[in-house]
Amino acid sequence: MEQIVLSIIRKYGSDANRLMDMLIDLQEQFGYISRQAVALLAHNLGLSQVDVEQTITFYHFLSTKPRGKYAIYLNNSAVAYMFGRQAIKEAFEKEVGIAFGQVTDDGLIGLFDTACIGMNDQEPAAIINNKVFTRLTPYRVKEIVRHMRQGLSLDELVNESYGDGKNQHPQLKAMVSSNIRRKGMILSDLYSMGKVTKEILPGMSPEAVIAEIKHSHIRGRGGAGFPTGFKWEFCRRAKGAKHYVVCNADEGEPGTFKDRVILTEKPELVFEGMAIAGYAIGGDEGILYLRYEYRYMKNYLESVLQHMRDEKLLGSNIAGIEGFNFDIRIQFGAGAYVCGEESALLESLEGKRGEPRDKPPFPVEKGYLGQPTIINNVETFATAVRIIENGGEWFTQFGTEDSTGTKILSISGDCMFPGVYEVNWGFNVEDMLDMVGAYDVQAVQVGGPSGTLIGPAEFHRTLGYSDLSTGGSMIIFGKQRNLLKDVVLNFMEFFIDESCGSCSTCRNMPQVMRNKLLKILKGKGVTSDLADLQNWGKVLLASRCGLGQTAANPIVSSLKNFRHLYEDLLQKDVEFDQGFDLETSVQGSCKYVGRIPKFHHH
Repeated sequence: MEQIVLSIIRKYGSDANRLMDMLIDLQEQFGYISRQAVALLAHNLGLSQVDVEQTITFYHFLSTKPRGKYAIYLNNSAVAYMFGRQAIKEAFEKEVGIAFGQVTDDGLIGLFDTACIGMNDQEPAAIINNKVFTRLTPYRVKEIVRHMRQGLSLDELVNESYGDGKNQHPQLKAMVSSNIRRKGMILSDLYSMGKVTKEILPGMSPEAVIAEIKHSHIRGRGGAGFPTGFKWEFCRRAKGAKHYVVCNADEGEPGTFKDRVILTEKPELVFEGMAIAGYAIGGDEGILYLRYEYRYMKNYLESVLQHMRDEKLLGSNIAGIEGFNFDIRIQFGAGAYVCGEESALLESLEGKRGEPRDKPPFPVEKGYLGQPTIINNVETFATAVRIIENGGEWFTQFGTEDSTGTKILSISGDCMFPGVYEVNWGFNVEDMLDMVGAYDVQAVQVGGPSGTLIGPAEFHRTLGYSDLSTGGSMIIFGKQRNLLKDVVLNFMEFFIDESCGSCSTCRNMPQVMRNKLLKILKGKGVTSDLADLQNWGKVLLASRCGLGQTAANPIVSSLKNFRHLYEDLLQKDVEFDQGFDLETSVQGSCKYVGRIPKFHHH
C-alpha cells in the first residue's frame, strides 16, 4: 500500500498542486482513500492532513470509506425521473439487497445517487466503475448485478450496444450516443485537423489572431457570454512569467451535454482551438479540465492528443513556427458542479476545494498558480478555429447582431428527438419545439436549473444574449408533468447538494426556500408564503458566485411564469399562518436527543 501511494506521488512530481490527480488515482486503485494514504500524502507534499482531507470531502467521487468493488452511481436529475428512474432505483435495491448510500457487507457493490451526468438524452443512466450505462431498464439492472456477482467484466455488458459515431472508437467503446441531429459550422464534417494551424497561422501574428476573434464578436459559449477577443487581449497584455490556456469542460448544468458530444466527435477541433489561443496569448501550456463523469473518455482523448503531437500540431515549434510551443494535459475534476465556475475551477486545478475566489483579480491577470490565464468553454475553442479559418467578418453573417455565430443546444425531456442541435442564434423557442418534435408542451427550462422556466406565452422569445441567453441546455416538459413537485423541487435539491457552503446566503436560503415549497406542496401554504419566497430569492443575489446567485431561480422563475400552480395549492381564505404550535415545532429536536416533551396544558 505504502509503495503504491509513494509511486503515485512520484508520478506527479511530488507537486502539491497535482493533489487531485493523486487522490483520483488512489480512489480508483483502492476504491477509497485510507487514513494511512492521507498521512503519506500530507507528509510527502508538505501539507497538513486537514488540507488533504478537506479536498477529499469536497468532491462527490472521492471517499475515505470503501465504496464497494463496484460503485454504482445512478443519476437523479429531473429528466432521469421523467424516464423511469424510480423503477431503476428500486430494481437495484431489490437485486443488490441494500438501500442507496450503502455498500454490501462483502464489499462487492455500493449504491449511490449522483447529480446530472450529462446523459439527459438517454436516461435513466448510471456510472459504474467509470463506464456509463444508458437507457437502463429493470431487466438490464438484473443482468448487471448478476454479472458482478459472477465476477464477469462489465465490458461484456457494454459491448452489445455501443453508441453512434466515435463512441465506437476502439479507445472509447462506449454505450453513450452522441445524437447529433443538426450540424452547423462546428459539428460540420468539413473540418480537417491542423489545416488552420499549418496553412493560416504561419502568416498571422498573435495580435492578428486576437483582432479576428474580436471582429467576429464571439461571446463565451459557457453561458456568461463575455466577449472572447477581449478576454484573450487582456490576458496577452497581463504581466506574468507564464500564461495558461484552460478549457472548461466541467459541464455540470443539468440538461447540458453538448460539450460531451463535441469532445467525442470533434476533440481535434477543441485542442486546435486551445493551441491557437496559446499562440494568441503567448502561453505554452493548456489544460482541459474535464468533469469526472466523463472519465470514460480518458484513453480516447489521450490518444487524440498523442496523434496531434505526432502530427506536429502540439509540442515545440508547431507548424514550423519558431517559438510556438504548446502542449495540453487533461485534468479531471471529482464531482462538483461549482467547479464549472471559473475561479472554483482554478482552485480545483491547484488541488484544493473548489470554492470560488473573490474577484478582482480576474483570472486573466491572476489565474492558475497566480499567472495570467484564459478560461473558455469547449464550444468557444471549437468555434475559434472556424473564425480563424474563415475570418471574423464571415462569422458575423450567422446569428444576430448582438449574438453572432451558431449555438449548440442540448435538448432533452418530452420530445421525439432529444439530442444535440446546432442552430443560428436568434432561433425562437417555438421553432426549437417544432424541430425536436415536442407537442402539448407545458413548459421549457432554458439554460438548466440556473436559467428560466418559461410557458407557452413566451415561446415566441429568441435565443440570444439580449433575450434568452443560454449555455445550451433546453429541457422540455409536457402537460402531464407536475412542474412544482417533479421539476422545481428536484432543481432546488440539486443546488442544496452542490453549494460549496462558503457563503451563508447559499448555504442556508435554498434549504429554507425548499422547506417552504414542501409546505405548499403539502397543502399547508398560505398567501404570505409566496411573498416570502420572492423576497428570500433576492437575498441569494449577495452570494459570491453564479451558483449562489441563481440558486433561487427554479422557484423565482416558476413563481413568475406559473404562479397559478402555486396558488392552486394554497389554503383558501388564509393569508397568514395562524399562530404557532410549540409542541410540533420542538418535536424534531426532542426526537433527536431522545427527550420526551412534557407540556402542561392549562
